[in-house]
Amino acid sequence: MKLLITGGAGFIGTNTALYFAKNKQNQITIVDDFSRPGVEVNANYLNKQISNIQIIKCGVCDIKKYISVLKNADAVIHLAGQTAVTKSIQDPLHDFETNIHASFVLLDTIRNINPKTAFIYSSTNKVYGDLDRHKIRKNKTKKQYEDACHPKGLGEEEPVEFISPYGCSKGAFDMYALDFARIYSMNTVVFRQSCIYGPFQMGVEDQGWVAHFSKQILKKKPITIFGDGFQVRDLLYVEDLVEAYDLAIKNIKKVRGSAFNIGGGINNAYSVIQVINLLQKNMKQVIPVSYVDSRLGDQKYFVSANKKIGKELNWKVRTDFKQGLQHMIDWQKKNLHLF
Repeated sequence: MKLLITGGAGFIGTNTALYFAKNKQNQITIVDDFSRPGVEVNANYLNKQISNIQIIKCGVCDIKKYISVLKNADAVIHLAGQTAVTKSIQDPLHDFETNIHASFVLLDTIRNINPKTAFIYSSTNKVYGDLDRHKIRKNKTKKQYEDACHPKGLGEEEPVEFISPYGCSKGAFDMYALDFARIYSMNTVVFRQSCIYGPFQMGVEDQGWVAHFSKQILKKKPITIFGDGFQVRDLLYVEDLVEAYDLAIKNIKKVRGSAFNIGGGINNAYSVIQVINLLQKNMKQVIPVSYVDSRLGDQKYFVSANKKIGKELNWKVRTDFKQGLQHMIDWQKKNLHLF
C-alpha cells in the first residue's frame, strides 16, 4: 500500500508511520511543515527506523511538492492542522487557514486526481460543543463529573454544535469530508477522537494534557488545572487509534461516508484530578497544583460509546489506561531532554 500521512512527524503521525511500517510492503510518505516542537526529532527517528519512508517538508497547501505521491496514494491519513482551542481563539484566521482551507485544498485535489483513494480524517469530540444541555452531575467523592443520561458514553447520534474557532474549523471540515462521500462518491471516513495519548507526544498545557502533566511531574514543575479538575475524558492509547485507521482503510467500501466516535470508552474514563493522582503515585512525586477559570467550550464530560465502530469495524480498545500510561511515562523518562 502507498500511504500518505499529513502532519506525519507529529505525535499521532509518528505512531501511525511506525505502525504501517511493520508491513515492509507499505510505502510511506509524510508531509509535514515542521512547525510544531519536537517534529524534527520525530522525523529523524522515523528516518532511522523505517527504510520505506519519504519525508517531505512542506505545508498541506503546497500540493505541487507532493502531487506525484498524491496521485498514486492508496490511502491518505489527514492529521495535519492546528490542534488547540486556546490558539484558535488567539488567532482564528490561522486556525481557519490551517484546518479548513488547507484541508479543503487537499480533499478537492484528491477529488480531481485520485478520487478512489481512502481518505481518513482526524476530527475531534469538540464538534459536539460543550454539551451543556446534558444532565451533568458532580460526584465529589470520586472527584469527577457524571452524565446521568449517557452512562455508557456518547454515540454519533449526538447533535453537533461548534463552539470556539477550533470547534468551527474542525467541525466544518468534518462535514466537508462526509459530504464529499455523498456528493462525489469519495472514500472518506471521519474519526471524532477523544483524548489520545502515548509515546512521541510532547504535550503542552493546551493540548496533550496527559503527556503535559506527566512531563511536569517528571521535571518537578507545578501543574495548572483549568476549571475544577472534575472534567472527565476517555483516554485512548495511540496504537489502538491507529489500528482503527488500518481497519477503516481495509474496509473502506463498507464504511465510506461514516463518522465514528472513538476513545478509550467508559472503562478508561478518568477525571483530570484522577489522572494527576495516578501520575503522582506512579512517580512517587507530589507537585504543586493550582486552579484557574475553565476554558471556553470545555466539556465537563465526554466519553465515547465506541458502539458504532465496534459493530462496523470489529474494533475494540486493547490497551488499559494504566498500562498505556506506563508506556508513555517510560518513553518520556528516556527522552526527557526533548522537553
